[in-house]
Amino acid sequence: METIWELDFYSRPLRDENNKKLWEVLICESPTRVKAQEGDLFRYNQFCSAKNVNSIFLKETLQEAIAQAETAPKKVRFFRRQMNNMITKACEDLGITAISSRRTYALQKWIQQRLEQVYPQQEGYDETAVSNASVQYPAENPAVLPDAIRGDKDDKWAFVTLEASAFQDMEEWEISFGEGFPLSLFDLNPDTKIPGLVIYSPRAMPFAGWMSGIEISQIQLQQGSYPRLILQTGASEAWILSDITNPDILEEAKGFQTAKEKANGVHFLAIQSDPNSDSFAGFWLLA
Repeated sequence: METIWELDFYSRPLRDENNKKLWEVLICESPTRVKAQEGDLFRYNQFCSAKNVNSIFLKETLQEAIAQAETAPKKVRFFRRQMNNMITKACEDLGITAISSRRTYALQKWIQQRLEQVYPQQEGYDETAVSNASVQYPAENPAVLPDAIRGDKDDKWAFVTLEASAFQDMEEWEISFGEGFPLSLFDLNPDTKIPGLVIYSPRAMPFAGWMSGIEISQIQLQQGSYPRLILQTGASEAWILSDITNPDILEEAKGFQTAKEKANGVHFLAIQSDPNSDSFAGFWLLA
């Protein structure tokens, strides 16, 4: 399985001896398997003065991290769009693919932990800059799915739940496209109900193949006058999975959203050819 890193290069709520913002590179390995142990995953951090914020410094930092890890990642995920050019340039110079993605769950948790427990203990801490350094995603208007994978009359979908303990066997399931993560990342008990959306489609394989290339991060229920299910992908993209016009299905969707909240945001998307299939064309754990 290919190694994927998650990276953030941004200012922290800290100031240096000249009262200038202090920046930091955070790098951690993406835990792409449900049985991954957090303590075994690679982590690296490096502070940086504001005057050294450029792709050259980032490239050198990545080289240092690779030397320490003794292996180079195939891909690097990052979520801050404003750092796109710098991160992409540094990665490309090292032959690494840079991907804009909100599927940076381990990195988000690490940033939050440092905001709460690490930075406040350091000299030069600036409480007023905490919100700017936190994980934030811009809101985007959802687009219509491409014609090639848009649902038709033969497609069906259903809301389901699985206990968290069931995912311990996920690596043994027959899955063509997909990705998981250890549920311990979200402090879930084994009996927690994890909600999911299963899509049954005769075009399951091409549908899942397309999904595998867009960095799926979350499914949300958009309520209001025109309720719909929204699929969030990449760093800011959103797609309309389905409009909801049936009141009964809307109640199911609301139950899905409530179950997500009880599961600390964890949910899943599955794609199968039909309800009797023992395999998955696609299966992604999301949060």
